[in-house]
Amino acid sequence: MAHLRRLSLNQITTPRWTVKEAAEACARRGIPSIALWRHKIAEHGLGDCVSAVNDAGLHVSSVCRGGMFPAVTAEERRKNIEDNFRAVDEAAALNADVLVMVVGGASPMGIEAARQMVRDGIAELVPYARSAGVKIGLEPLHPMFAGDRSVLTTVSEGLSIAQQYPLEEVGLVLDVFHIWWDPCAMQQIAATTDRIRGFHVSDWPVPLPDVLLARCMMGDGVIDIRGLREAVDRAGYDGPIEVEILNQAIWDEDPDSVLDRVIKTFEIHV
Repeated sequence: MAHLRRLSLNQITTPRWTVKEAAEACARRGIPSIALWRHKIAEHGLGDCVSAVNDAGLHVSSVCRGGMFPAVTAEERRKNIEDNFRAVDEAAALNADVLVMVVGGASPMGIEAARQMVRDGIAELVPYARSAGVKIGLEPLHPMFAGDRSVLTTVSEGLSIAQQYPLEEVGLVLDVFHIWWDPCAMQQIAATTDRIRGFHVSDWPVPLPDVLLARCMMGDGVIDIRGLREAVDRAGYDGPIEVEILNQAIWDEDPDSVLDRVIKTFEIHV
């Protein structure tokens, strides 16, 4: 069982709350960390978000997201890089542990071209992040997202890119929803050699009702969450564990009730 001191509320789990409301709800329950999404930061303003988490005494485990590097034209690719620079600035202002990278999909340029654009984009972003003191976390996504969200689909792919950079600059963010299916996941996690910068939990319901908005509460699906958590622990990660649930039915519930369930299922299944 993971101790609640490691629990972090990923804001997308309770999107009806503002940053301030989510931060205050975490503080009331003794949850020490929160993860923020950039559209919520934009909605409320970076300064107000910094104040909200600081006033609540919270630690920011991550900012989501940078990435989305591939684009058809050079102008679009440049705009994507500039947006990533802004993401770094936001992560720096919030003193976040990591800026999560969802690197971008294969459409419409094709998967090999997209992969090269991802590598090129990361190479351009890392020096800027280094200067700001921000760590980059590459998040492999399930292969069903390769077309539109991420051509990075396995832990080993992410590690092969991360290892091109110093340990303190580029690492991995592992999400059980995206890696649980891989028969090599445990071996790949063991090979990360202290590169893990974040760990996200939810569960995979059967049948899966939707591609994007299908994650369920821990214990309501088929993922061996405890086994994967113990594997990342053995690989040297002892930081915050984010509960990140994208599910419209859960989003429609009262956020206070959702957060209470998060705590209960985290204690039992993580």
